This record gives sequence, structure tokens and C-alpha cells, in this order.
Amino acid sequence: MKKIFLITIVAALFVTESCRKDSDFLDVPPKQVLPTELAFSDPALVLSILGDLYNRQRDFSSLDGYPIPNTSDTEPGWRTFADFSEAFPSENGSYFIVQRTGWGYGEWAIWDYGYIRDLNLFIQRATAATKLTDEDKKRFIAEARFLRANYYFELVKRMGGVPLITEPLEYDYSGNVTPLQKPRAKESEIYDFIISEAEAIKGDLPKNANVKSRASMAAALAMEARAALYAGSIAKYGVTTPQVSLPGNEVGIPSGMADSYYTKALAAAQEIIDQTAGNYQLYRVLPNLSDNFAAVFLDKTSVNQESIFIEDFKANAGKTHGFTTNNQPFSISDEGLDAGRLNPSLNLVEAFEKLDNTYAPLATKDASGNPVYYTDQLDIFAGRDARLAGTVLLPNGQFKGKRTEIFAGYELANGNIITSNDATQLQDVPGLGENIQVVGKDGPVNGAEFRSQTGFYIRKYLDPTEGSGRRGRGSDVAFIRYRYGEVLLNAAEAAFELGQTAIAADYMNQVRARAGLTTPLSTGDITFDRIVHERRVELAFEGHTLFDMKRWRIAHIVWDGDPTSVADITTDIGKAKKHNTQPYGLWPYKYFNPNSPNNNKWIFKEVLPAPVTGRNRFQFGNYYSQIGNDILSANPQIVKQPNQ
Repeated sequence: MKKIFLITIVAALFVTESCRKDSDFLDVPPKQVLPTELAFSDPALVLSILGDLYNRQRDFSSLDGYPIPNTSDTEPGWRTFADFSEAFPSENGSYFIVQRTGWGYGEWAIWDYGYIRDLNLFIQRATAATKLTDEDKKRFIAEARFLRANYYFELVKRMGGVPLITEPLEYDYSGNVTPLQKPRAKESEIYDFIISEAEAIKGDLPKNANVKSRASMAAALAMEARAALYAGSIAKYGVTTPQVSLPGNEVGIPSGMADSYYTKALAAAQEIIDQTAGNYQLYRVLPNLSDNFAAVFLDKTSVNQESIFIEDFKANAGKTHGFTTNNQPFSISDEGLDAGRLNPSLNLVEAFEKLDNTYAPLATKDASGNPVYYTDQLDIFAGRDARLAGTVLLPNGQFKGKRTEIFAGYELANGNIITSNDATQLQDVPGLGENIQVVGKDGPVNGAEFRSQTGFYIRKYLDPTEGSGRRGRGSDVAFIRYRYGEVLLNAAEAAFELGQTAIAADYMNQVRARAGLTTPLSTGDITFDRIVHERRVELAFEGHTLFDMKRWRIAHIVWDGDPTSVADITTDIGKAKKHNTQPYGLWPYKYFNPNSPNNNKWIFKEVLPAPVTGRNRFQFGNYYSQIGNDILSANPQIVKQPNQ
């Protein structure tokens, strides 16, 4: 990702941090060193400082990636999606994701108190500023408090209770660092802080649905709703994993607090739903429902009133990312160099319902075990939730006006397969009398990086703009951190947990109707399984999978370390605790038998890509990321995680 450097406040402000442009709303002043009083006297300068703080926000997943500690490298944003059996990483250097069995205890950890200090300094200095208008000061301070609360949310999701520091700590150079060593707060106290901060600042932020790359009232409420929902889930479902707790409640929330959190989650979400915070609504612009869903993540105009808070990018300002470069279909790639790394799995594809609200595996065989033949590759996916083709680029799917070319070979009447490791290597098909191409330019071929090895490409976030897949240009599609569709699902889940199933059904049906599921769910249909399913298909590849499984305390059940079979993939669809440890693919073959009416039709086979040799195994020690030994040795008041 490219960033524009604007202004460096060295000794007087944040020591070594440079202020970088959030290109959607920052002007560009000249580089210079400024004293604090001057920096906080001009709204444009304050905004440039704040822009740096926005740029340093952290998500689990992003389109541009994040710096890898102690290196000059960046973790590719696409790779954070290529895990949990929801996708396969078609890149030689990333096969470790599907070849390991289990995650390390330190996985997903963050602990950036330098960032928290900078936020605290900003709040302190903006509060003391005398040359800013009251209106500017209120908004700037509210934005910084939002960013601080949102970062504490990222911390507590991963680490549980952490030291809650809301003032910049100062070292007196006495040699005694004890005053700087703070203990971990209770996990509930961190969630309480996030919720109370959202309530305190929401009135100081704009009620404007067109404010997206800066904090708004709706962004604060969306954060509050999500955080309160997480806390309620941990309180309710944490009783099922007593070994994931600490006696001081630094990890774990008492079960008696669940309903209070669910109530707060529902109330915050309903403030957005009732349009108290602005005119937000589900995106309903394009007549094709799959195209419409894909456009939610592409349309940055005022027409899109679904996105609430985004990480924005601007090609004409030099701030872009490589998500499309890394994940575009190989045969349609801009330069023919980079493509196809993120391949959605059959596991995920099977989860999308039929339009009659039922779950069913894709029909590859009939009741007698014979192949089902299809005239068009897309026919096997017909009659499904429109979000499927809006999230996943299916075989023969369209991108930039062209069709993907995905097929694994020819199957003859005797069952023999004619295939190749490369689309340019022509093969003889017996009876045809000539050498022809026998595998798709886009795969699937085992071990062929940058081609699909599952039969699918990602569509969500994929940028159709000309040149967006070039290394030199990149894409400026935004990463949506909070959106209205999720707010509805958060409200539905909170209402369900409070026994208000009619409200839950209403909110879920709104989301489902946008996807073409026009038969409403009844109150009796709203179950925990339905809640889990709906979030999986609506929010796929948006960074929720891991944290949802953790807060429901079912991660160790779903990712149990046992191999996944075809039967596992095709049964118990829609079950929250469905076993899911290895990403499968669906490979199309062209049937060649001139004597059959099915000649040149398509058949499909469930395939485990050859590089998949590991299995996802989530241990109790993965529920909260390990705290580093450097942190523990520097602060003896920090208690270790359970299972550490």
C-alpha cells in the first residue's frame, strides 16, 4: 500500500511517527517540524495528525495488509482471508496455511501501546488547545476517542482484558518504572469502556451517512453494538469452556452479565436502524441481485448508504492496495503476472441456501450415484442465494466482461481422464483426431499457483476498474469496517438472545430478501444455527469468521483437527458446529462421448487440493492470544493467559 507522508511532529508531538494522509479528507501541508501549540492551532494541521491515527487503525483483515514485526515486509491482506477452511491459498509461499495442523498460541496477538499513547496525547493536546473552535475540538476529540475505543476492541477480541490506559504515561527518569506498570483490567471492563466511550462521543460526531472514512455517530454506534454483542456472547457461552478463564476475570465474563450486554447491543443497533444516526439502508441499486451484492463493496458514491465506516483508498492520490492484483482470474489479469491467490472453498460455497430456504449440497451425483450432467457450468449453482455469485466468482463467471475458464480436463466414456498441468500443453482426446487444450487457463490444476485450485475465485472486493490489477497502479476499492447489513444481523442476534424472536426474524428477513430469499423466516425458524449461518454467508471474507467462532466458544468444535471428508462437506449444512478443517474444491470436467446425448456437457467432482496436508485444529489456548515474554518480563503485574 502506498501512503502519502504529510507532516512530522518529531520531539514535540509523537516522537517518530509521521502523519500520513487519509486521502479522502486531508489537505496536504508542506513537511515541517512544528511545536505542539502551533500544530494544534490550525484545524488542517490537526486533521493531518488525526489522519495518521486513522491510518494506524488495525483490523484482523484488510485489503492492503499490515507490517510484519521486525521486518520491512507486509502481511498480504488476502492471506488473512485464506484460512479457517473458507478458502485455499494458491501461492507457493502460502501453502503453510493448509499444511499446518493447528495455530500457534501467539497467533493474532497485538499489543501496540505506542499507538494508545499517541491517541491519549492527541486527546490531551486537543483538549488543551485554545485556538480551535469548540465545534472543531469536540469533533477531533470524539474521533480520537472513537479510534482509541476501536483499538481497545481489537485488543480485547484477541487478548481479553488488557491494561486500560486513558492518559499518556510519563517516565520521570528516576530509574523506578513501577508507576508505569499497570495490571490487566477485567475483560468486561474493557468492553464496558468501549460501550461507554461510544455513548459519550456519539453526539459529537456527524449524523451523516456520507461521512464514511472518518468517524460518525453511526460508526460509534456500530462499534458499540458489535462490542456489546461480543461481550454478551462471551458471558453466555463462556460457561461451556471454564478452562478458558482466569480467576481475576482478566479472561472470561460472568454469565449473569449476558442479558445486559445483549440489551445494549440491540439498543445501539436500533439507533442506526431507526435512522437516528443518519439515513442508512441496505444497498439495492442493481437489478441483478448477485451483481448488486458485489457492488456493495465497490460503490463509493453517495448512492451506497450501506457502508458506515471504511478504510478508504484513492488511486489518484497514490494510496492503493494489491488485493485485485493478487486475486484476479489469471486469464483476465491485467499483466499476466499476478492472480488467483485466494480461492474460496467448496465448504463455503455449499453453505449458501436454495431460494426455498432449504440447505442442499450441490448436485454432482443423482440418487443412483451417477454423475449429473450440466449444459452450462453455472447451472449447478442455479436457484441459490444471490450472495453466492456476489461473493464468489464461479466457473464460467464474468469479470471485466470476460468469462473465467475453469475446467480440470475431459472425462471419457470409460471414466479415463485426459488432462494437463498447463493449458498451453495440448493433448490428444481419443476419437477427436486432434490435440486440444484440456485444462482451463484459470485451472484447476493441483499445485499451480496463481490459478484456482478449488474451482473458484473471490469476487467480493475484486475491482473491475481498468488497470486495477496492475502492480504499478493497484486498486482503490475500500475495505468496509462497519456496514448496515452487519448492524441488522447484530441486532437480530441480540434480539434472539433476549427471546425477542419476532424482532430477530424481521431484521434477518431484511438481509435475506436483498439476497433473493423472499420466503420470510418465521419466529420459529430463528435458531442459533440460523444466526451462525446467516453471518457466515453475509459476512464472508470481512474478518468476522475467527472472532465469531471464538465468542460463541465453538471454535474448538468446528476446527477439531480431524480430516474433513466429502461427506462432511455435503451433510449437516447450516449447522453451527459443523466440522470444517480442510478446504475442498469443486472441479468441472467436460464429458466426451460422441455416442451419448450428454456429450460435451459438464460434470463436477469434489476434490481436496493436493497441497492440503494439514488440518485446522483450534486449541483452548487459541481463544486468547499468548502475551509475549517481553511484555511479561517488562511488567510483572501482567498475568499470563489461561493455557499459556
